[in-house]
Amino acid sequence: MNWKSFLANHHSLRRKWFHPLISVVVAVSLCLTTSLPGKAFDIRSLLFQGIQIIQMSNLSDRQEVDLGKQMNQQLQSGDIKFSRNSQINRYVDKIGQRLVANSDRPDLPFTFQVVEDDSINAFATLGGYVYVHTGLMKAAENEAELASVIAHEIGHITGKHLVQQMRQRALANGVTSAAGLDRNAAVGIGLELALNRPRSRKDEFDADNRGLRTLTEAGYAPAGMVSFMRKLMQKGGSMPTFLSTHPGTGDRINALQSAINAQASNQRDGLDNVAYRANIRPIL
Repeated sequence: MNWKSFLANHHSLRRKWFHPLISVVVAVSLCLTTSLPGKAFDIRSLLFQGIQIIQMSNLSDRQEVDLGKQMNQQLQSGDIKFSRNSQINRYVDKIGQRLVANSDRPDLPFTFQVVEDDSINAFATLGGYVYVHTGLMKAAENEAELASVIAHEIGHITGKHLVQQMRQRALANGVTSAAGLDRNAAVGIGLELALNRPRSRKDEFDADNRGLRTLTEAGYAPAGMVSFMRKLMQKGGSMPTFLSTHPGTGDRINALQSAINAQASNQRDGLDNVAYRANIRPIL
């Protein structure tokens, strides 16, 4: 190798290492200059943070799945009791995967899990992780009604609603910088929002619209979404968690009914009450 080639290769190598190194230094510097109330970090933890910074405004699918996986691990090691019944888990996963194939993000690796809890609830985190309570499964009269709630939660994920809320919460709490958000902080904020999400009018209507479209494309009777919401409203007492948020359920029902009336769909799948009860017999 002549000196000209050697110098050219040496210059290229320096450039290859220079930019990543600068990125880490900038991230660490931003962490040092960002005020985190009540927390102190030594330089080693800051350096470790520097290579774990998550940019919430430009989150890749892989990063989203990784964060969702870490949140799931936290939930698994917490107080939430997950169902170990293989029949029930397979049934919910079958419905979920059918819906995912007709969603706005069919390539995202969704994971559906059943939570043993009598409250009528369902929730989602990041990267395709969806959780359904046994209480909600018992409240539904048929598969179309259950599928409508799962489709709604898929709608939150495809709309990246939690990602947006995490970024807003981090900015409001002053725990993020121009570089982004530390991974562990992101997981903590994400779980708190997923379990106690202050659902906005815009997000709920968007998840309803996405869910209705997914439900219909998957071949389920779209009326299942409206019938389930209406039935829960008529029960009285405290509203289920996934409905006890702004906007009012009545407004959501009216908007969904208008959307159903406007579409030319004859889908009727999922309305067999007897077949549904047979599928969820292990939890009855």
